[in-house]
Amino acid sequence: MGAKVSNKIFDFFIILITSISALLCLLPLVNVLATSLSSTSAILASKVYFLPVETTFESYKALLRDNSMIWSLVFTTLLTVGYTALAMLLTICAAYPLTKKRLKGRNAILLMIIFTMYFSGGIIPEYILAKNLNIINTVWSLVLPGAISAYNLIVLKSFFTSLPDSLEESAILDGCNDIGVLFRIVLPLSKPVLATLSLFYAVGKWNSFMDALFYITDSKLYPLQLKLYQIIVNSQGIDASIGENNMSQNVLPESLEAACVIFATVPIILVYPWLQKYFVTGIMVGSVKG
Repeated sequence: MGAKVSNKIFDFFIILITSISALLCLLPLVNVLATSLSSTSAILASKVYFLPVETTFESYKALLRDNSMIWSLVFTTLLTVGYTALAMLLTICAAYPLTKKRLKGRNAILLMIIFTMYFSGGIIPEYILAKNLNIINTVWSLVLPGAISAYNLIVLKSFFTSLPDSLEESAILDGCNDIGVLFRIVLPLSKPVLATLSLFYAVGKWNSFMDALFYITDSKLYPLQLKLYQIIVNSQGIDASIGENNMSQNVLPESLEAACVIFATVPIILVYPWLQKYFVTGIMVGSVKG
């Protein structure tokens, strides 16, 4: 009886701490949403906290009237999908051979991959390399650098290693080669970890703006996060980054910035419910065996 009471008390405190942590993470987003939906007078009077005051959609109307913002959203969506597909292809192609004992030097290769998790050349050498490859101001500068994550590769390799060898042996006896085993046996059994790593890649690319800040000067190639960054840093001269003719004179920079945050956050949040069931399973299973 005493043990059951102790467990219930422990569970209560765990739930309480988790709920408080979740609330602390959620409240800033709620405040931003309320700010984006509140009137100019309410924002100037500091009346906005967690509920909209004098609800208005002027900030969102101003954003939607700006063609460059719409294009940034479309471009970022296409970029994220393309990058995620390429990154997953490269990660699979790198992880699967590393599970084969007959691959000579695989431990040395794995050590070199792990080395890159702790040490890198730095921003300037990376920029010089991109310039020498003539990918500055192209989509490739947003895709190739960081197209494969060492951490994701190791997680996927660990998952592949955890699969029973008997499955591959049976497939080989049925006439499959390594490629056939990969696509017919290994990948169908790896849906949880593949979905999880795809989510990691997609969220990382959707939220990134440093690569575009370094490599892109063509406004047509500005991803959504860089557009948002420009709005924030130029909040005193909003017309410089968005276009004076397209913006409402009644929209405060604070309200517009809040609308941009919601505009950039909501699309990627909508992806989570579809992949949530794979998220914990994929990481836990991929980390069981290394």
